[in-house]
Amino acid sequence: MMGTCIALFVLAWGVVRIWSVPAAVAMCLVAMVIPPVAAIVANRKGPDDRWWDEPPDRSAPSGDKESDRWWDELEGKKHRR
Repeated sequence: MMGTCIALFVLAWGVVRIWSVPAAVAMCLVAMVIPPVAAIVANRKGPDDRWWDEPPDRSAPSGDKESDRWWDELEGKKHRR
């Protein structure tokens, strides 16, 4: 994606501007949108990824009984009442 972005900039001002400056500007606008799209695509997470709520270490209880119960429910663990 980034190679396409660079190619659009180089072609826009090296070649296309000779025939049409508005087309060169349009090519640069398209090239300007590519890096944010590339970042979004690269950082996309799958539906099974739980990156937003995983604590660093779940091997030991946190000390908060309600939080531990919540985690056990999410992980499908049974707990004693």
